Amino acid sequence: MSDSFVKEDKLELHENSDVSSLDPDLFLEKEVENENSHDINYRDCSWQKTAGLLFSEYICLAIMSFPWSYSVLGLGLGLIVTVIVSLLCLYTGLVICDYCAAYPHLTNVCDIGQHLMFGSKWVWYATAVAFLLNNTLIQALHVLVGAKYWNTISDNTTICSVVFGVVTAIICFLLSLPRTFSHMSGVGYFSAVTMFIAVLLAMIFAGIQSHPFGYDPSTPVVWHGWPQKGEKYVNIMSAVLNIVYTFVGQITYPSFISQMKRPREFRKALIVVTICELITFALAGSIVYVYVGNAYITAPAFGSLTGNFKKIAFSFALPTILFLGSLYSNVSSQFLFQQFFKKDSIHRNSHTLTGWGVWVGLNAILWVIAFVIAEVIPFFSDLLSLMSSLFDCFFGFIFWALAYFKLRKLYYFKQEGISLNLFSLFKRSNIWQKAEYVLNVVIFALGFYILGPGLYATIQSIIWSYEASLYGSPFSCVSNAL
Repeated sequence: MSDSFVKEDKLELHENSDVSSLDPDLFLEKEVENENSHDINYRDCSWQKTAGLLFSEYICLAIMSFPWSYSVLGLGLGLIVTVIVSLLCLYTGLVICDYCAAYPHLTNVCDIGQHLMFGSKWVWYATAVAFLLNNTLIQALHVLVGAKYWNTISDNTTICSVVFGVVTAIICFLLSLPRTFSHMSGVGYFSAVTMFIAVLLAMIFAGIQSHPFGYDPSTPVVWHGWPQKGEKYVNIMSAVLNIVYTFVGQITYPSFISQMKRPREFRKALIVVTICELITFALAGSIVYVYVGNAYITAPAFGSLTGNFKKIAFSFALPTILFLGSLYSNVSSQFLFQQFFKKDSIHRNSHTLTGWGVWVGLNAILWVIAFVIAEVIPFFSDLLSLMSSLFDCFFGFIFWALAYFKLRKLYYFKQEGISLNLFSLFKRSNIWQKAEYVLNVVIFALGFYILGPGLYATIQSIIWSYEASLYGSPFSCVSNAL
C-alpha cells in the first residue's frame, strides 16, 4: 500500500464527503491533548503496547488447529495456503492503517463500514451486529476450550462440565474489566509468551513421545504432502477456513489504532507480529502433523499428545485461553460503551459510579451470552470455520478491498481535483498500480467465495459431525476432555 495515500492534506471528518477543513494530523494532536486532561486516557498506546495486543490475538490456541488443517490439505498445500493468507492479511492490514490515518475520526470497524457505503446508517447497524456476534462467538470459543482444559488437566469424572464453563467465564469476565487497551497490553505479552511456550512444547513432545495418543500398531503414523485422492471438498474448505480464521484479525485493528498516540506506527507492530506468526504457525503445523500423522490428529492438537505431555503443554496455553476471550470482550464493551457515552461525557472520561457500573454490566452481559453460546455449540474446529465463513469474508477481505479503491479515488481527487470511477481509475494507473488494483479485485472476490461455498462447506461439516455423534448435547455434564 503506497504511503502516498496518506497525505497531510485536509481530509474529511464527516461521513459523506471526502474534503474537510481539518488536517488529520491536527485532529490527532487535538485528540491526544484532550485525552491528557482526562482521568482515563484512552489514546496512550505506543506501537510496542499495540504489538502486545496483536501478539495475544494471534499467538493463540487456534494455532493448534493448523496440524489438523495440514492433515487434510497435505503439508505442501497447507504451507502454501498459510503463506498466501498471511501475506493477504498483512496487505489488508496496511490498507487499514492507511485508511485510519486518512480518516482518523473512524474509531471502529462499524464506522468504517458505514463510511465505505456512503454514510448508510443501516450498514453501520448491520456491521455492528456482525462485529458483536463475531467477538461474542470468540468469547464462547474460549469458554468452551476453558472447560475442555479443566476437564483434561483434572481427569474429571465427577464435576459437571457446565461448572468448568462457568468458572472460565467468570475468570475471563474479571480479566476484561480494564478500561483501556494500554492497561491490557502487559497481560497480552504474558499470554503470548506462555502460548508460544505451549506451542513449542507441543512440537517437542510430538517428536519425543513414543507414539501419538490413541495409537494402534495396525495404523502407522503417516503424513502426506498433498490432499489425498478422494478428499471431500467440505473437508478441504474447512481446513482452509481454519487457517483463514487464525490470520484474520482485522476486525480489531481500527479499535486498536483509535487508542494509539501515533496511529501510523501501527504498521510497525503489524509487520513484526505477522513475521513472527507466520513462522510460528508454519512450524507448529508442520512439525506436529509430521510426527502425529493423519490418523491421530486432533483439533486442538494437544489432544494428540499422550499423558503428562498433553497436560503440561495444554497448561501453558491457559493464560491465552483466558486472556484472549477477555480482549474481545473488552473490544466489544468499549464499542458499546462509546454508544452510551459520547466523547465529552464525564462517565467516559472519569471514574464515576455510573461509568464503571455500565462498563462492568456490559462485560457481564457479554460473558453470560458467550457462556450460553458455548454450551449450545459444543464444538471447536467447526466453530472456527463457521466464524471464518460468516465474518472473515467481510472483516478480512471485502471491506479492505473497498477501502483500497476509496483511498485510490481520494488520492486522485487530491492530486488532480477530479473524481474518477473505478474503470477510469484503472486506466490512469501505472503497471504496479494496475497490479495492485487486480489484487484487490481478487481479495474482493475471495471474500465472497468464503461467504458462499465456504459457509456451505462449514454447515455441511457440522451436519455430518452431528450425524456421526461427534458432538455432545447442549449443557451436557459429560467431560469434553482432550
